[in-house]
Amino acid sequence: MTVRVLLADDQALVRAGFGSLLRRSRDIDVVAEAGTGDEAVRAARAHRPDVVLMDIRMPGLDGIAATERICGDPGLAGTRVIVLTTFETDDYVFAALRAGASGFLTKEVEPDELRRAVRVVAAGEALLSPSVTARVVTEFARRPLAGAGRRLDFLTAREVEVVRLVASGLSNDEIARELYISPLTAKTHVTRAIAKAGVRDRVQLVILAYESGLVTAQREN
Repeated sequence: MTVRVLLADDQALVRAGFGSLLRRSRDIDVVAEAGTGDEAVRAARAHRPDVVLMDIRMPGLDGIAATERICGDPGLAGTRVIVLTTFETDDYVFAALRAGASGFLTKEVEPDELRRAVRVVAAGEALLSPSVTARVVTEFARRPLAGAGRRLDFLTAREVEVVRLVASGLSNDEIARELYISPLTAKTHVTRAIAKAGVRDRVQLVILAYESGLVTAQREN
């Protein structure tokens, strides 16, 4: 399958550079470009890409607000956003993830890693650069939200167990080994937990697990 990508960045040279890198892969197709957040939202609705590579700092509507609009649009439920920026600061990371982003990479990312990131996120997985992951876990664990736990009330005991393992950073294969189940069954549990909790993907499920207090940064509850 071909992954359809929308490039959103206010610098034409940046869009051209990333576009050139992505087009070298036969399974990735850059279907549209945008220079502002408003253009990104309109282009997403017009082209329904699988993945949006979203810059944060753009004129008018910024990348965070554009991400929130795209991720909050029921008609774009199949579209995932990777925030791509030169500013790997905590405030940007947390704002992007709360807005619904499925991944966060800096613009210094290597070409192969960028293409891999697009494929991973298009497949429904989550992506954060290694330097970001530990800070994200610690920050969301430190800021539990009242009422967040209610979104997990509809999960079965096994699904709660799976969510704990997802929040610990385990892949579906690792969850399968931990629980002595098949990888397909592990994936099914994760998919059902995502649907029942009303989140978009694995990243948002991890955030909810920490915000609800289901897990902490130090140990599993």
